Amino acid sequence: MLATHTIPAQAQKIGDEAWLDAMEWRLIGPWRGGRVTAVAGHPADDQFYLMGATGGVFITRDGGKSWEAVDDDVFGTASVGAIEIARSDPNVIVVGMGESPVRGVAASHGDGVYRSTDRGRTWTHLGLDGARHIGEVAIHPTDPDTFWVAVQGAAYGPTEQRGVYKTVDGGTTFAKVLYVDDTTGATDLRLDPNNPRILYAAMWDWQRMPWAIRSGGEGSGIYKSVDGGETWNEIGTDDFPDLMGKIGIAPSAAKPGRVWAVIEAKPEDGQGGGVWRSDDYGETWARVNGSRRVQARSWYYMHIFADPVDENTVYVLNAPFMRSVDGGKTFEQMAQSIHGDHHDLWINPENPDIMIGGNDGGAAISFDAGRTWSSQYNQPTAQFYRVDVDNDYFYRLYGGQQDNSTMAIRSFGDDGGIGRDDWMRVAGCESAHVAFDPDNPRYIYGGCYLGQIEEFDMRTETSRDIRVYPELSFGISPSERKYRFNWNAPIVVSRHDPGVIYHAGNVVLKSVDRGQSWTEISPDLTRDDPETQGPGGFPITNEVSENYNTVMYLAESPHSADTLWAGTDDGLVHVTRDGGENWANITPRRAGDGMVNTIAVSPHEPGKAYVAFTKYKYNDHEPIIYVTDDFGGSWDEISGDIPDGHWVRVVREDPEREGLLYAGTEMGLFFSLNAGRNWQRLHAGDLPVVPITDLRIHRGDLVVSTQGRSFWILDDLSPLRQFDADHAEASAHLYAPATADILRINGNNPAGRGENPPIGAMLYYTLAQEPDLEENTLVIEIVDGDGEVVRTLESSAETGVDGGGSGSAYALPAKQGLNRAVWDFAADPLAHELDDFVIASGGDRKIDGYTAAPGQYTVRLKLGETSVEQPLTVRFDPRQEYDAGHLVEQQRLVKSTYAMLDEFQHTLIGLRKIREQAKIKHAIFEDKGETDKAEAMQAVIDAVDEWESGNIATEREFFQDVLNWPDRLFTDLQFLYSTLDGALPRVTEGMKKRHADLEGRFEDAMNARDAVMEGSVAAANRTDDDILVVPEMGPAR
Repeated sequence: MLATHTIPAQAQKIGDEAWLDAMEWRLIGPWRGGRVTAVAGHPADDQFYLMGATGGVFITRDGGKSWEAVDDDVFGTASVGAIEIARSDPNVIVVGMGESPVRGVAASHGDGVYRSTDRGRTWTHLGLDGARHIGEVAIHPTDPDTFWVAVQGAAYGPTEQRGVYKTVDGGTTFAKVLYVDDTTGATDLRLDPNNPRILYAAMWDWQRMPWAIRSGGEGSGIYKSVDGGETWNEIGTDDFPDLMGKIGIAPSAAKPGRVWAVIEAKPEDGQGGGVWRSDDYGETWARVNGSRRVQARSWYYMHIFADPVDENTVYVLNAPFMRSVDGGKTFEQMAQSIHGDHHDLWINPENPDIMIGGNDGGAAISFDAGRTWSSQYNQPTAQFYRVDVDNDYFYRLYGGQQDNSTMAIRSFGDDGGIGRDDWMRVAGCESAHVAFDPDNPRYIYGGCYLGQIEEFDMRTETSRDIRVYPELSFGISPSERKYRFNWNAPIVVSRHDPGVIYHAGNVVLKSVDRGQSWTEISPDLTRDDPETQGPGGFPITNEVSENYNTVMYLAESPHSADTLWAGTDDGLVHVTRDGGENWANITPRRAGDGMVNTIAVSPHEPGKAYVAFTKYKYNDHEPIIYVTDDFGGSWDEISGDIPDGHWVRVVREDPEREGLLYAGTEMGLFFSLNAGRNWQRLHAGDLPVVPITDLRIHRGDLVVSTQGRSFWILDDLSPLRQFDADHAEASAHLYAPATADILRINGNNPAGRGENPPIGAMLYYTLAQEPDLEENTLVIEIVDGDGEVVRTLESSAETGVDGGGSGSAYALPAKQGLNRAVWDFAADPLAHELDDFVIASGGDRKIDGYTAAPGQYTVRLKLGETSVEQPLTVRFDPRQEYDAGHLVEQQRLVKSTYAMLDEFQHTLIGLRKIREQAKIKHAIFEDKGETDKAEAMQAVIDAVDEWESGNIATEREFFQDVLNWPDRLFTDLQFLYSTLDGALPRVTEGMKKRHADLEGRFEDAMNARDAVMEGSVAAANRTDDDILVVPEMGPAR
């Protein structure tokens, strides 16, 4: 049974989104690159490069060994179309947003042009917001304030903002200098390397429709300017085919006047498409290569680059990376060690051996003319279509990565971070829905385009083809297929009966024998419009792997196995409540043309469901969410105040707090506390602006998939689930913490791996005002079942309101608004701070406290006169089996060792204080000539030296000093303490014996201490009336 939180009347909206910054998103990974459509470098620095992914702009400063995202808070969208670094000033970088190879799926628009004048540290948005997709940016070679932008324009409708734009004032103003018509955009733009007055622009007449792409028309052509882009003339009209599609252009630096082009055209149209060349600045042209390899799937590729040194070397990017060294007559495939589907290339103009390429697997850099390349497994830019999770303790996230494989990746890495060994390929391909029994995910079902579906056995790691009707039939129109399957066709394993699998094309199919056979359980649920079932591309190039009039999403009700909800890519919603015998069309009457991207059934009410409805394929970017509470009998639209342009991909309801909704949009994540009346961003300072393609609420965490930034998790939704407006007004409020588990996990998390959550109890609290930490200390006490304070956590004036640190050096954050602290399960550290090297310290030379026992605790927050409490349940790792008696014994031994260390440190500090006094008195008595008293003081000094050297290696300054000075009792106790503290509840016989042995040595050391006190110290005090002050050091033996 799930506990349900009702919505408090006050809980309408959180006043300040920054209030949520204490909730920390963590990037799970994988670090396996996604599509990169823009790259850039500069000849002055062979280690500094930029790439533009569908997840933003990234920079490497070490030649591709590592990549970091630039300021995510600056860019309004995530998809990048073009990047250019000014040749005359490498501090100046211009970025055009919106990738140019616009797919029917997994492609996103941009919001214009950004510029940096400090090498990418800060950015300014310059405008051209309506450009949507930008093909290229060209900066003047000597004037970084002059540059041109090739605006490709909106994908799904005619717009005026397209063509070539020019600025001469660094982007303060732009002038449209080349415009053909409202469906023709500039897809490529190049300056003549030998004369910046000459520019060439490739214009593309194109438009996407929900069911096809038109690539080609009267507007396509090549234009030239000889006056810096002020005026333009079309060139090549006497030579080129009459009908052209997408075009790439590249003037040569090695041979003035030589210009290359790669052109999409039909073979029978004039000389057809392929690679063309001009040697007279574009006045006349001749085709030099008509191979289909250089122009295949033209709308997605068509990029050409001239070698800056060799006039006969030219590169063409398509699915393969190709190079010609004979003037374009023949091409060889290269760069086969990296990912395919290539989109951009920058060649160092001063050293063409150095280049960076962008493809569907990320960016890669070569320093040897393309023979070897840097890794693409260091870029967290994967594009995932969907996400689902299993119920393993360290639950896995499953999804299909665009142009890669499916993946199952752990949410927690047991060596400190989530690395390559924590993920694996499962069933299906890039476009897969992935489905399984979450309690026993042995058989994984994953799809692929054109109806492919596969069963993957996690136990044997073998796969089985279970297609409904194995008809791949590339090039066949959807109208001629037996079934029409979406690129991202839904697959569902029943949560009521894991032996039941659903798959959907234009009909819903069911299998009860692991895909051995399938039964149609619905009629065609789409509009079934023959006009939208023709070739996927026209008038020149077909597109073969996407269908239309398909079921886009299928949801099984968690309340009834007989209730299924289906949504289609042509905007229809159906429901069956009798296992598929009857289906009702329940499409919202106001929906109109569009696509049902996701349906989510409420976990609270059987008749309630949420529909994420999109119209972006009709050039309408309005956010739309429909909700019904009567199985589709009526609908309400609840997108509320989600900003325009943030069209919604997914919406789901929290399983514990009814009315708490989460919505993934094209530009980020939103949540609503009041069932959709109001919405707020939920980026919490960490989640970048990126399309959220899917989300799940699982074990109190929010799990999201993104289009361009891999998987993310927001751990512990307690503040949202418990939020009430009164909390923000209270001087201090403590949220009820989630159950916390003690885990025996070691390791750290180096860069380039997914982040683990903190191990400990997450404690969320709010402060109405930021306290003066010099005057008021924020305190959290952890109180055990006997009422004893086990641990006291405090803020620190020195650390400040941000808090931080680890172990005994940890300080509470104390910011206005929401804060998150983590209790690491440790008891209070020993109070003493030594100057010696302390192995068991938390960084402040204090010995950390032992791990507290599992059980029931009270968390008490105190600030000034305010004190609030919440219960906390602590469990030991539930994967481990142990007896309560074993836990009692482990706690007894570790506490005993803790007590020995405590007394040892008391003794050490006390003896050292006595010795310091003796040294001072010794000098005084020597000066006075009081020999007997001086000798008595020297005896004290010698006795303490002997005790200390026998029990502690004072020469050690850091860990490697163990090689030179052997362990003594103090170190032996610390090692035993760490061993017992990290032990599973049943300690070993060896641990018990070691404890007994050290207990004996400890008793000997304390007896020796007493001997010092009763001997030389007492004798010294008898010489001069207790001249040495004796501190407390523990009971005498």
